[in-house]
Amino acid sequence: MSANQTQEENHTPTGNAKPLIRLEKVRKHFPIHKGFFNRKVGEVQAVTDIDLNIYAGETLGVVGESGCGKSTLGRSILQLLRPTSGHVFLDDVDLTTLNNSQLRPLRRDMQIVFQNPYSSLDPRMTIGDTVAEPLKVHNLHRGAALTQRVAELLDMVGLPRDAVRRYPHEFSGGQRQRVGIARAIALNPRFIVADEPVSALDVSIQAQILNLMDDLKKEFNLTYMFIAHNLSVVEYISDRVAVMYLGKIVEVAPAASLYKTPLHPYTKALLSSIPIPDPTVDLSQRVLLQGDLPSPSNPPSGCRFHTRCPYVIEKCRQEVPEGIEYLPGHTAYCHLVPEINNLPTSPA
Repeated sequence: MSANQTQEENHTPTGNAKPLIRLEKVRKHFPIHKGFFNRKVGEVQAVTDIDLNIYAGETLGVVGESGCGKSTLGRSILQLLRPTSGHVFLDDVDLTTLNNSQLRPLRRDMQIVFQNPYSSLDPRMTIGDTVAEPLKVHNLHRGAALTQRVAELLDMVGLPRDAVRRYPHEFSGGQRQRVGIARAIALNPRFIVADEPVSALDVSIQAQILNLMDDLKKEFNLTYMFIAHNLSVVEYISDRVAVMYLGKIVEVAPAASLYKTPLHPYTKALLSSIPIPDPTVDLSQRVLLQGDLPSPSNPPSGCRFHTRCPYVIEKCRQEVPEGIEYLPGHTAYCHLVPEINNLPTSPA
């Protein structure tokens, strides 16, 4: 374990020194095939060399531009996508070494809430069948006990019990997402990946779903990886936040620290883009990034952000920055953090 991971453990939000989920150099690259013989001509580097801890009882928010690898990272943790290399640990179990039959009992501990409530539910299945399906697959309940458990789950997420006989098209987007949440918690999981669970919903409904997820977290001691674009939503629900750019993590910090004192230039630009409902605010102080996001099939050398960074120096083009904890629990991957933020060169 690296010194950076050891320092991170000293500032865990839940006081747990041992992570529930631990990632070591996780990569997920997708091959690119072309030509008559379908030869491999390259690869999309969706996720590259991710080291990350997620502690029991916390909500880790993951933010970044579209295509930065957030969803791929979440699915790689759950082994819905098998990592190209690296290791994913649930407690002390390396999930990447297990085959599908060995993974099956562990999937009860890891579930996912999908982004789109309109496509994540089978339109041919009733709500009752949808919520009951994981219970049947894992042979947990049958008969009257199954019916009772489904009714309890619907109560937990605020849906009427007569929903068991109805179909997804009869419900609104917010209600469908409640069904998705009920399905995710049916097996009493310990860890849930919430893949942009409110991005397709109206603002008022977003607040209801976020409050529901927070209540369920407290009631069942759940651990969330919450993926989102909306930085205000992430600030509201997260204990810690990881910022991703082009397949790599560039900053990890407690939510309060990251939003008050962002250290990485990319994080500064992201937070600067949050709309402020005040016409008197001087918009000229906003950080505007130049250029387009590079292709993940041909990422820049060195620091991947250097092609758009206003502070770039030659070292940024040549060397990949290491993660250094500059503030308590606050790690950034940038060569110029002390100079940009007027911090001492020695870490926290």
